[in-house]
Amino acid sequence: MMAMKQRMASLLFACCAASAGASGLQSLEAFVKGVKSGRSEFTQVVTAPAKEGQATRAKTSSGSFEFSRPNRFKFIYRKPFEQSIVADGQTLWLYDLDLNQVTARKQSQALGSTPAALIAAAPDLRALQADFSLSDAPDKDGLQWLLAIPKSKDGQLQSVRVGFRSRTTADAIPELAALEILDSFGQRSLLSFSRFEVNAALPANSFEFKPPPGADVIRQ
Repeated sequence: MMAMKQRMASLLFACCAASAGASGLQSLEAFVKGVKSGRSEFTQVVTAPAKEGQATRAKTSSGSFEFSRPNRFKFIYRKPFEQSIVADGQTLWLYDLDLNQVTARKQSQALGSTPAALIAAAPDLRALQADFSLSDAPDKDGLQWLLAIPKSKDGQLQSVRVGFRSRTTADAIPELAALEILDSFGQRSLLSFSRFEVNAALPANSFEFKPPPGADVIRQ
């Protein structure tokens, strides 16, 4: 009887391990399929690589995030400096309030292998797999993680990890919880999302952007 219980326990552990191993990719697929719009608050911690003889430096900022799939999203940074990143479907706008400067880029040339494409822009998983190699990462901090590595080696992005939180019911869509970005210079950026609203009803003009009067507009 004891041997049978041990075999059953081993089998159960193996099944759980296999399930956990696949949960990151499955969570992303469920999220992309089931979440067409959303909004949340976020906190971002950017950590520069440590230099010899110096302590690691970290900068914290916070703001709000909204998106409507495909190809529309905005990050509004409020602290410590005000900054807006808005994708309206055609143009990616970056507005720095302190500099009173707007940078505009064609969205089709700017989004491909970016973290925003992973969580907000891509219409489906196949579109993401064209730009990223996707695989499961070990569960950590109660989240299911996915590792995304850009297929293009031309950009400054080394890897992205996306963390999802399981919700209470079996058929519930996973909640976006974290986004960890590692660039080619070794700088790490961790965005933690809170109060995430799935399929939020967003105003029609949520992603409109007009450069403020007097702002310096740079088009790239």
